[in-house]
Parts: sequence; structure tokens; C-alpha cells
Amino acid sequence: MSKVTKKTLNCRGKLVDLTIPAVMGILNITPDSFFSGSRIATAQAVETARKMLADGATFLDIGGYSTRPGAAEVSAGEESDRVVPVIDAILKTFPDALISVDTFRASVARQAIDAGACLINDVSGGTLDPAMFETVASLLNVPYVLMHMRGTPQTMQSLATYDHIVTEVIDELASQLAALRTSGVHDVIIDPGFGFAKTPAQNFHLLNKLDAFDFFEEPVLVGISRKTTIWKTLGITANEALNGTTVLNTVALLKGASILRVHDVREAVEAVKLTQHVTFF
Repeated sequence: MSKVTKKTLNCRGKLVDLTIPAVMGILNITPDSFFSGSRIATAQAVETARKMLADGATFLDIGGYSTRPGAAEVSAGEESDRVVPVIDAILKTFPDALISVDTFRASVARQAIDAGACLINDVSGGTLDPAMFETVASLLNVPYVLMHMRGTPQTMQSLATYDHIVTEVIDELASQLAALRTSGVHDVIIDPGFGFAKTPAQNFHLLNKLDAFDFFEEPVLVGISRKTTIWKTLGITANEALNGTTVLNTVALLKGASILRVHDVREAVEAVKLTQHVTFF
């Protein structure tokens, strides 16, 4: 019998149904995101949020620390100074918006939740801040995205060595998930970490085997939007990678993804709607 994946999240009292996959729009409040189109100044953030919500985004993911390979270090204070005012501004205009904070720092996560965010998206899966799991556990009804990564954004690409990548990624996530459970965290989203300590070939292998992550019986988030795996494979740039992103998002949906994290919301929502009409026997 196949495992049954959890299909609901409690986001600070708001029940989110993932029976139909959701789309998470990316708002990078950083000057050096790998995709220039996602570098959003604070003044632009509300209008970008308006468009993403109108296009069908369920979540808005706000980050103030670029995690592209080799990205420069940013202090916790500067990171929170970037994201907290944006969260506040968006919620003043769209009080029902479901905001995720993209951070691996417990202090930034807590400040963002205090400002009104309702979900924590941690690219390190709890490996870069020992206080993260305890912090998440102390926050009521705040789901947590547990992503796989090795090392730091500065060192991760030197750590992309695996004997059996799917098994090793699952094992490393399982260890962190057990620690989360021990801390008392219940709503967890699994992210295989496409592009984080993984080569393009390894990313394609993980995508081919995405249904293996059904092992966790938790929603799976796929974040492959405009990443190197797409544009290097096609011999183009990140700015030209929308079509390739849609292709791989469609594959992810057909293999069971519950959330797509994307720069381009409308196209991802269309992929969700169309794949709902495709059945495999």
C-alpha cells in the first residue's frame, strides 16, 4: 500500500488545503539574487505581492539572505532589517496573506513570525542554527520547511559527493525530521533542496525519483525555478529560463509535489490547473 501524504497545514490557525498543489511566490529582498528579476526593493514588494496573489499564489516567501552558490555573508541584523518591514507592509495591505520567511537563523525567524509571517522556510534544514528547532517548536501553529543542504551557501557546491543520492538525502532529512519531532514540531514540509550541494545531474536524478520522498508522508516542496540546472542544460541564462522552469515544475507535479516555489506565479498556477486533468493508471 502506498503511503498517504498529509494534505493540510495549520498556518497560525488558518487551515491550508494542499489537496490541489499550492504555489509559493518568491520575493527576494536582496541585491544579489541569482535571478535579477526577483531582486525586489522594499518599495516594490507590496506591488509584487499584489500581482502574485492575483495570479494565484497561496504563499509569499520573503528572504533577505541570498543563498545562491558563493553568496556573500549577511548579518542577522541586516537580514531582519530587510524582511521585517516588508512583511509588515504586505500584511497592512493584504492582511490575509500567508507569508513564509526564508531564513536559516532562529532569531530572524522569530522576528518575522512576530511581524505576522506564518511559515518558516529553512534552506539549511536546521543545520546552521542550533536554536532553530527549539524556536520553531515554541511558535504555535507555524509550519516548517525542512530542506536538504550540506555546508553553507558559501561551501555547499564543494560537498556534492554522494554514492546513492536519493537514499542519502532521505537519510539526512530523516535524521533532522526525527529531531524536529522530538522538539514537538508537527507541521513539516519536505524539500529535497534542488541546487543545494547538488550538481545538475544530481538534481535531475532527484526529480526523477521525487516520489521516493513519499516515504515521509509529508507535503513535498519543489524549488527549481530558473535554477542553474535549467539554464546551463539549455545553454541560456536565468532570465530566459521560464519555459524550462514550467517543464520541470510540471514533472514535479506529476510526481507528487504539493508546493511549487517559483519566481513566476501565473505560469506555475497554470501548470497546477492543467496537471489536475492528467491521470496516470
